[in-house]
Amino acid sequence: MLNEARVKLMTRMAAFEVGEGKRSMAIGTFFRSDYIAKEIIKSIIYGTIAFGLILGVYLVYEFEMFMANLYEINWLDFGQMLLKRYLIGIGIYALITYIVYVVRYSRARRNLQIYYNNLRRLKAMYKKEAAQEKLTEE
Repeated sequence: MLNEARVKLMTRMAAFEVGEGKRSMAIGTFFRSDYIAKEIIKSIIYGTIAFGLILGVYLVYEFEMFMANLYEINWLDFGQMLLKRYLIGIGIYALITYIVYVVRYSRARRNLQIYYNNLRRLKAMYKKEAAQEKLTEE
């Protein structure tokens, strides 16, 4: 016999598994610190690539001015200025990444906790139904 509450619960759980659950389950395989560190390292790598591309585009755009002042540029000051801007940019980007992924991890863990609670409820429903069937047989 079909149990309507059990079917509704299974449908809700299946919808979670297909949609948001895939990402939540992937996130749930990591410890919090490992997940956040992995994402921050990825963002630092991508931020460094983006900084290099932006710097390259800027140098191509200002190439004539750059070449005209090539021997007048204080390379130490120029390098320090670039390093300072890079570190500030990467620092801000890493902080934003940290905040975003802490929120994502917390949300995924909360969703997984609800999912596991639903699994326990479903298991209890099956046990209850099996016990009732056993009583009706006797």
